[in-house]
Amino acid sequence: QVQLVESGGGLVQAGGSLRLSCSASGRTFSSYAMGWFRQAPGKEREFVAAISRSGSITRYADSVKGRFTISRDNAKNTVYVQMNSLKPEDTAVYYCAADLKKQVFPPVTAEEYDYWGQGTQVTVSS
Repeated sequence: QVQLVESGGGLVQAGGSLRLSCSASGRTFSSYAMGWFRQAPGKEREFVAAISRSGSITRYADSVKGRFTISRDNAKNTVYVQMNSLKPEDTAVYYCAADLKKQVFPPVTAEEYDYWGQGTQVTVSS
């Protein structure tokens, strides 16, 4: 069992920055890949970014590439996503997720993740 808790969401103006954190507990953090997803009202949950167990491989959605950076600190059992140059269309509930299957490349589809956090709201005003 893995427990995930997101934090760091809030209200920010367009062009601003936020850093989301996701703290994990329950199993050895370095043994699973992590991902960030988001869901806006009336829309499907979509992939944002993912990072491998060691942190050496990262993957991004085209919509956030160059603006968002995912990272992890295995000593602190925490994964982050630094979000810069935020746009109103980034407004959503952001979720972190854990994949325990020890794949080489961190997954980009929600179905491949085993555990999810409760989400944190990010609102970007124009």
